[in-house]
Amino acid sequence: MRLQLSDEDVAFRKEMREFFTTQIPQDIRDTVAARRELTKDQIVRSMQAMNAAGIAVPNWPVEWGGKDWTPLQRHIWHEEMQLAGVMPPLAFNASMVGPVIATFGSQEIKERFLPKTANLDIWWSQGFSEPDAGSDLASLRTTAVREGDEYVVNGQKTWTTLGQYGDWIFTLVRTDPAAKKQAGISFLLIDMTSPGLTVRPIELIDGGHEVNEVFFDNVRVPVSNLVGEENKGWDYAKFLLGNERVGVAPVGSTKRTLAQAKEYAKTAGPGGTSLLEDPLFAAEIAELENDLLALELTALRVVAHSADGKPHPASSVLKLQGTVLQQAVTELWVDLVGPDALATGAGEGSDVPALARTATPNYLNYRKASIYGGSNEVQRQIIAGTILGLRG
Repeated sequence: MRLQLSDEDVAFRKEMREFFTTQIPQDIRDTVAARRELTKDQIVRSMQAMNAAGIAVPNWPVEWGGKDWTPLQRHIWHEEMQLAGVMPPLAFNASMVGPVIATFGSQEIKERFLPKTANLDIWWSQGFSEPDAGSDLASLRTTAVREGDEYVVNGQKTWTTLGQYGDWIFTLVRTDPAAKKQAGISFLLIDMTSPGLTVRPIELIDGGHEVNEVFFDNVRVPVSNLVGEENKGWDYAKFLLGNERVGVAPVGSTKRTLAQAKEYAKTAGPGGTSLLEDPLFAAEIAELENDLLALELTALRVVAHSADGKPHPASSVLKLQGTVLQQAVTELWVDLVGPDALATGAGEGSDVPALARTATPNYLNYRKASIYGGSNEVQRQIIAGTILGLRG
């Protein structure tokens, strides 16, 4: 099946491709291509380059830096970014708290935070999950008790991704302990330099420090930092989580990683021969490429049928299959590099190729993809009910 873009969309794709391959600093793109972690400085410079060009937050209202693009153009923007080896704008800023503030925040909060959020002058962290409130987020127990013009916040958040870089944290807190679950939750913005706020790293299975615990011990927060109405935070959280799942099937980056594997395989066989001549390996590559093509066509179908901001039910297929393929390609890399996959801790002077040294950490890190953005088990339930018409 071949899809033909309009002349306008072809020109738009060319414009995006030229920007991402020429205007994002080369050191950033090289780091992504090498499948290494970006530094805070690289993430900030990348998003600021996009913001300077007016394309960092296309999903926001136009008055706050958004673009009046079609859903297909937003899809092209996202795909070309990934193909070029460019990290998408920081999700906590661009896809999560920014749209919430733009939609539900007061004019004062919008003016105070949105420009700095779009330019990554403020690095936002997400304070949702708790030790006993992960998949059941509504059972969160972090409290915010009002005392005059301040809230006093006590509790704990966990799995706070890149929280070690955070300037501010958007936080779900319980402001009415007597209300049933969702009814007593508020959406609060908290300065992470506030006295009583502590960030503690969690070391992951790949040895990295990507997530954190955040503790609140009598942290005082101005009431003016409340987004929207008190006890309406659950509504804002649902809105945010809907935005979080946009672009959750990274077709472009998975295609790029698979293409790298094919290139590596050309000389990875015995004596520098090509593994692509191995029928079993070639078949595995072909199957992944076909699955990626099917996923790409599904993504285009979802874009074409998403209207009024409401996602197509097949978006759950994107999350599910996108995760499966991400993990399959990282596993392919481990198989491809063979014993070199054990050289995770090797330094830059090692004889082991750099891409081989990152194979195992990437494989381990992407185990998380089955959980974030709505676990794959939940997506299967959604697919069963909304697409297949099955009822338990």
